[in-house]
Amino acid sequence: MPDMGLLIAMGAMLLVIGAFAGVLAGLLGVGGGIVLVPAFFYAFAVLGYDSPELMRMCLATSLATIIVTSLRSVAAHNRKGAVDWSILKGWAPGIAIGAVVGVLVASSLRSDWLQAIFGTLAVVVGLYMTLGKSTWRLGPVMPVGVLRAVMSPVIGFLSVLMGIGGGSFGVPVMSLYGVPIHRAVATAAGFGVLIAVPSVLGFLVVPMPEAVRPPLTVGSVNLVAFGLVIAMTLITAPMGAALAHRTDAQRLKRVFGVFLILVALNMIRSALAG
Repeated sequence: MPDMGLLIAMGAMLLVIGAFAGVLAGLLGVGGGIVLVPAFFYAFAVLGYDSPELMRMCLATSLATIIVTSLRSVAAHNRKGAVDWSILKGWAPGIAIGAVVGVLVASSLRSDWLQAIFGTLAVVVGLYMTLGKSTWRLGPVMPVGVLRAVMSPVIGFLSVLMGIGGGSFGVPVMSLYGVPIHRAVATAAGFGVLIAVPSVLGFLVVPMPEAVRPPLTVGSVNLVAFGLVIAMTLITAPMGAALAHRTDAQRLKRVFGVFLILVALNMIRSALAG
């Protein structure tokens, strides 16, 4: 029987994390996973669940929340005709394959390695958010053929190793190839479904050792974190979206990029110290 005091403390921390992730997702258009993974890691470590498998659980649980949020986002964008289904269908097989490979790799790595990988990739994402310009281009149209066959699994693979959906890599890639930003954001939500569904199915059968497993964890997915975060993001994401219309979202995105870089560097420092 789980300790009730521990469950209450865990629940309170997860409610705050979910609320914060929801506001940021609505305000900045960034996926919640980029916030959830480090927040989960520090919260569960404080609660006494630090272990070589902890980071894997954080990735898996974050990806589980992305199934719900991405499906809602795709449906909302599709009602406005913003999803580019031709891009989604063409990139789907590679992204899903990359996600499955990501699960296999993540399941074999210790937390310190996953922290270092997350931190390094998050620095790259943070730099793009801080310094990136909408005028940057790699080409006039989205890649096909060999280049798409290489890039699509890389997006799925790296996203799983970060526990994120399709936005952090998908939106920049599509923007760099001339896809309008609103269409890129809408289509990247579909990338999130393609990344999260196969990866979570994989993580559900990768067990956590009983001695370091938080209450109500199935495979590597913590159901308490999943349920509470989903409940809070559904409430707070619309608040963030409403706030975005009254603020300079681009400036806030740069500020968040700096914040993300600092969080990422701290994770790298922690990984090296471990």
